[in-house]
Amino acid sequence: MEFKDYYDTLGVKSDASDADIKSAYRRLARKYHPDVSKESGAEDKFKAVNEAYEALKEPDRRKAYDQLRAGGYRAGDQFRGPPPNWHHPQGGAADEADFSDFFESLFGRAAGGARQAGPRRGRDLQAQVAISIESAWRGGLERISLGDGQRARTLEVRIPAGILPGQQIRLAGQGHPGSQGGPAGDLILEIALRDDARFELDGRDVLSTLAVTPWEAALGATVTVPTLGGSVELRIPAGSDSGRKMRLRGRGWPGKTAGDQIVTLVVHVPPAHNEKQREAWAELAQAFPGFDPRKA
Repeated sequence: MEFKDYYDTLGVKSDASDADIKSAYRRLARKYHPDVSKESGAEDKFKAVNEAYEALKEPDRRKAYDQLRAGGYRAGDQFRGPPPNWHHPQGGAADEADFSDFFESLFGRAAGGARQAGPRRGRDLQAQVAISIESAWRGGLERISLGDGQRARTLEVRIPAGILPGQQIRLAGQGHPGSQGGPAGDLILEIALRDDARFELDGRDVLSTLAVTPWEAALGATVTVPTLGGSVELRIPAGSDSGRKMRLRGRGWPGKTAGDQIVTLVVHVPPAHNEKQREAWAELAQAFPGFDPRKA
């Protein structure tokens, strides 16, 4: 059998921190998960990533593997098995996983190094789902469609109000089926937000733009502004420039401390389509002879 360099598999250095290893694993597991990836060989790469993480996530296993690797082994080298005095580190891999002979020669299948023949829990599934910003803000039931090209299903998922992008929802028993009477794994959904033409999330603040006329910006006005919780009235101070930011407190993302909505004013200039409209702009120019925004 071949020696496997688990650090190379995860794309990290041998002195990587536990956090770096976990981060690399999550990134690659999402990239190659057979339920979402269309890359050639994604399933084999996903298995390799899982195996590498199983070998390195537990301190005792990682220490034993590092000592073996320090003997000069490189990926692809012929490996005849661990030395006679090799001690299987405690805490074997998840029983439902299908790992290589190399892994099992070092760590066994389950605690103590023996392959279990009884019921085994199914593997967890991971998937990323994109929902609207309104759905994430208010929470509630959301119909989620999942598919891997061979099977498709629709689930009703309860979304917690104020869930943030990157947070996960675990659905018990919705993963791969178990074997020999074992329970099914879980489905882990990572939340993403679909692009929205009106709103953008920045931390717990919600960003939006508001189109105003030149006279509203110059003279001041009270205008209706859409928010995720419904429309509100916003008072625009006289003399506001395009790009001015105004804060609607508590109108951002819900939470223990709610965020704000930051509204950026955008002054829109009406085109002059006829002589009367051109004369109106000319009179405005004459009324402000010293105004030059390029010198402001």
